[in-house]
Amino acid sequence: MNERNESSQCTCPDMIIETDGFSDNNPFRIARKQLDEAAAIMNLDHASHEILRWPLRELHVAMPVKMDNGTTRIFHGFRVQYNDARGPNKGGIRFHPDETIDTVRALAAWMTWKTAVLDLPLGGGKGGVICDPKSMSSGELERLSRAYIRQVGRMLGLEKDVPAPDVYTTPQIMAWMADEYSFMQGNNEFGVITGKPIALGGSAGRTDATARGGIYCVRDAAEVIGMNLAGKKAAVQGYGNAGYYAHKLAVDILGMKVVAVSDSKGGIHNPDGLDYTEVIAHKQATGSVNDFPGSSAISNEELLELDVDVLFPSALESVITSTNAANIKARIVAELANGPTTPEADNILYNNGVYVIPDFLCNAGGVTVSYFEMVQNTYGFYWEEEEIHKLLDKKMTAAFLKVHETAGKYSIHNRLAAYIVAIERVVEAMKLRGWV
Repeated sequence: MNERNESSQCTCPDMIIETDGFSDNNPFRIARKQLDEAAAIMNLDHASHEILRWPLRELHVAMPVKMDNGTTRIFHGFRVQYNDARGPNKGGIRFHPDETIDTVRALAAWMTWKTAVLDLPLGGGKGGVICDPKSMSSGELERLSRAYIRQVGRMLGLEKDVPAPDVYTTPQIMAWMADEYSFMQGNNEFGVITGKPIALGGSAGRTDATARGGIYCVRDAAEVIGMNLAGKKAAVQGYGNAGYYAHKLAVDILGMKVVAVSDSKGGIHNPDGLDYTEVIAHKQATGSVNDFPGSSAISNEELLELDVDVLFPSALESVITSTNAANIKARIVAELANGPTTPEADNILYNNGVYVIPDFLCNAGGVTVSYFEMVQNTYGFYWEEEEIHKLLDKKMTAAFLKVHETAGKYSIHNRLAAYIVAIERVVEAMKLRGWV
């Protein structure tokens, strides 16, 4: 447990120096660099800074799983608990063929900042399994899901760590995991997993929560920069759950026109707008948005540089870099993905007047409604969807305004401002607890 490839050495008591131990686009390098920049602005004390640069604990697991063809395959996975000074760890579980421990570390760090910037009484965690869920049967996925919980269950619990869905994991996978954990405990413990189906204690409003929270932020951003969103153009990179609902809600709530969307296989563009009901039906029928009738093909890279008013990066990490940041034409970049913009790109976007709503603010709707699910599970009383939307709106707006105010106070871009808000809250908890 807690294996580390140390990549930094302190050569003096007041400075933490990053070396070349990580590649430029390594997500953990990016997460640490963002932390370091904010810490410098805050004059953060050395001890607090150093403890925030590493996960408090992590577990690496190997899982034997019987496959449908009778063979046994060994899968590898991780669970990282980054910092629980403010409360139980919270964070999704990803199934992805390119999963790495540094990705999971970075995502756990971002979850720590996300829960803090939303002022939720939670810490940050993340899990991942190296697998290709698209090539696995339902039975294989169930056996893998249960095997993962058998291995990491010792770290989980309502007062320890509460997982949720993430990339390529679903409410059904969460149901299998909750059932396995309950079996291990000898009684129902559905509250240890969020993002569950409604029938097993899931929350109304969870399905579109990530996108809905981002849409509320876009609405608030447009207000502070004086933009009328009605009829304005948007593009969505990534057409999974968050991307699809960003398309739907940008139209339904903001009155925008979504002119381009993409998935891992490519993208489509229609300057007159795309109908979300028709696009999702086409994707479900064919497996991709590609070749949607009435649209032209566009690459993921080209989509990012379209002349639109709002851009929703909703796929994976490091898609906006120093190479293409100067070509971003959107006035607002709403990061529904985790870590889509590198630190170098942040500075370019800021200098070009692009208003970035950083990931751990913009996509925090998911964890916020997951927190609501935890509360409802604990009380055994469940709110109506309208109440969930109202509470989410209030939380997202309060967080947005705090970040916007902090950015103005320090004359810095929004990501650094969000870090400062989050770090101040985590450090306050650590100091009150006597950690530093």
